[in-house]
Amino acid sequence: MSPIRTQWTRLIRFVATETSQVHIGQPIDASLDVGLAACRGNTIKANEILGSALDPAAQVSETVLTVKQLLSPLSREEVKYVRCLGLNYADHAAEGNLPVPPFPVLFTKPVTSLTGPGATIVIPKAAQPVKEHNPDYEVELVIVIGKPAKDVSEADALDYVLGYTAANDVSFRKHQMAVSQWTFSKGFDNTNPLGPCLVSASAIPDPQKLPLKTVLNGVTVQDGNTSDQIFSVRQTVAFLSQGTTLEPGSVILTGTPKGVGFVKKPPVYLKHGDKMSVWVGSGIGTLVNDVVEEGMTNAKL
Repeated sequence: MSPIRTQWTRLIRFVATETSQVHIGQPIDASLDVGLAACRGNTIKANEILGSALDPAAQVSETVLTVKQLLSPLSREEVKYVRCLGLNYADHAAEGNLPVPPFPVLFTKPVTSLTGPGATIVIPKAAQPVKEHNPDYEVELVIVIGKPAKDVSEADALDYVLGYTAANDVSFRKHQMAVSQWTFSKGFDNTNPLGPCLVSASAIPDPQKLPLKTVLNGVTVQDGNTSDQIFSVRQTVAFLSQGTTLEPGSVILTGTPKGVGFVKKPPVYLKHGDKMSVWVGSGIGTLVNDVVEEGMTNAKL
C-alpha cells in the first residue's frame, strides 16, 4: 500500500473575506502559526484548494483569499467517527498513579462536541459548579484517516494517514470518574477544539517526535512530546483497524501528556474567563479558546 500524497502541505478551512463563504486553502506563509495569527487579528492569506480536504487529488490553485474566520480543518459533516485514546502517555499515567494499560483505552465522542479555533468553550450547567466538576484541558495530537483502513499492519499503518492536527480534549472529571465509560464526560457540545491546520502525513514522516503543550492564562501547564506515547501512531491505527473499517474522515485523538489539572495539588480547573491554548509542532500550530460558564454570559460559538 502506497502512502497518501497530497498537493497541499498545510490545509486550513475558513470563511473568506472576499466571498463570505467557506473555503479550504493552504497558507501562503509556510511558517505562520495560523491559530495565533487568527487570535491576534493578523492578516492570513491562503491559496484556495479546489476539491475536498479528504480528496488527495485536491489541487492548490493560484487564487489567493483572505481569512475572515478560521474554522476547524474538517467540517462535522466530513468527520466520520471520533475515536480517542485515554492514558496513552507514560508520564500521564504516572501522575495519576495508574498502571500502564496493556491495550489502548478507547472512548468515543459525538461530532457535536467538535468546535474550532477561537471558538468559546462553554461549560454547561450539567458540569457546574466548576470547583466540584473539575473541567480540565488536554492537548492531543490527532490522526486523520485518508483511505479505508481495515486489518492493517503496524508496518503499513502510516500509509492510511491523510494528515495530523491538534485537539483540546476538554474533560469534566466528576462525570468521568463517576463511571467507567468516558464518552458522556468528554462529549458535551462544542467543547473539543480541533485544528488549526491539517498537516499532510508526508510532511510529518515520524509522528513520534512532535512537541506539544498547553498554556492556561499565560502559564505553561503541559509540555510533552509524542515520543512518550505508550501506543504509537502506527500501533494505534493498526489496533483500531482490527476487524473494523476506519473510514476516510475518521479522526483519532491520541492521548495527552502529564500536567492535567485535576491531579495537581491543589487541583486546577477551567472556569469562567479563562483563556487556554494548546500547541502541537511541525506546523500544526495553536488552538486558542476562551472559557465561559453557561448562564454567566451569552457565549459566541
